[in-house]
Amino acid sequence: MQRLHFLVRDVPTAQMLVNDLLRANIPEGSIHVIAREGTPLGNLPEAGVTQRTDLVPALERGAALGGVTGLLAGLVAVAVPGGAVVSAATLLPALALGGSAVGAWVGGMIGLNSDDARVKQFAAAIDAGQLLILVDATPERAPAVEAIVRRVCPTARPEWINPTIPPAS
Repeated sequence: MQRLHFLVRDVPTAQMLVNDLLRANIPEGSIHVIAREGTPLGNLPEAGVTQRTDLVPALERGAALGGVTGLLAGLVAVAVPGGAVVSAATLLPALALGGSAVGAWVGGMIGLNSDDARVKQFAAAIDAGQLLILVDATPERAPAVEAIVRRVCPTARPEWINPTIPPAS
C-alpha cells in the first residue's frame, strides 16, 4: 500500500476530488483529509489519530525497546548468583513481554502527542487554510489515483510514500 500526500486550496476543491475518487472505487476509508482546526469539512472523510500522529510507529519503537530492555534485565538477573529465584525459562520471556507492554504503552503516549513527521511538513500550508489530502492505494491503483488528482487539481504536487501503518479498510 502506498499513501499519496498533496494539498488542495479549499473545501470545495477537496469535495470535488473526494467525489471523483469515490466514483473511481477508491474506498472512503482510504481517503483522509486534514484541515486547520475549526474548518467545516462537511462530509469529507476527516483523518484519524493514526494518520495525524506518530502513534503506530511510536508503539512499535516502544514495544521493541521495552522488549529488549526486559530481556537484558532478565539476563542480568539470571547471571547474578542468587539473583533469580525462578528459572530462566520463565523469567526471560516474562520480562521481555512485560518490557514490551510497558514500552508500547509509553511509546503510545508519546506518539499520541507527536504529529506525524510527514504531516508536519505541511503544517504551514494547513495553518494557512489549505487542506492536506491523504489517499491510500495499491501500487496498481496508484497511477489512476494520481491521474484523478492531477485532473482535478493541476497545481497539486502529489508525493507517494509507503506508510508505516496499514490503511483502514
